[in-house]
Amino acid sequence: MGGYFTNALGFLIHVVFGMAILIVMLRFILQLMRADFYNPLSQFIVKATQPVLVPMRRVIPGAGGVDVSSIVLLLGLQSLELIIGKLMGFGIAPRLSFAGLPVWALAELIELALFVFIITLIIRVVMSWFNLGSTNPMTNLLYSINEPLLRPARRLLPPFSGMDFSPLAVLV
Repeated sequence: MGGYFTNALGFLIHVVFGMAILIVMLRFILQLMRADFYNPLSQFIVKATQPVLVPMRRVIPGAGGVDVSSIVLLLGLQSLELIIGKLMGFGIAPRLSFAGLPVWALAELIELALFVFIITLIIRVVMSWFNLGSTNPMTNLLYSINEPLLRPARRLLPPFSGMDFSPLAVLV
């Protein structure tokens, strides 16, 4: 009977931490890619992360245009999720040693960042099939996230017969 509750609690912890980490990751990516922060979706992300990041920025300054406090928060949340998973014995965390925790947390965050870029790129490609116009906030946000990745790919692989193969090159 304890196994069912452990699995349900493990799932709940994974979802709560996953959503928090995803929102902070999106804020970091939006800042890194210099996205429009007046976008409604960007405003939601900023307002959701502001209560935690503002006090952290007083202690941890940015470096070279990179928000270091967001990175510290991401590493802290991911490490905390892995520690809770190890202590409760669910998921992949029981095999994890505490010495390897920072490396594992960093690997999980890199995987999430790649997943975010892949999903936003696929959404952008699918949205390009429909004429949503340039006034759609989601289109503008996806454009600002993906364009720094697609621009170098377009130089290597220019559009051919009106087809843009740069998203395929970036995915590969």
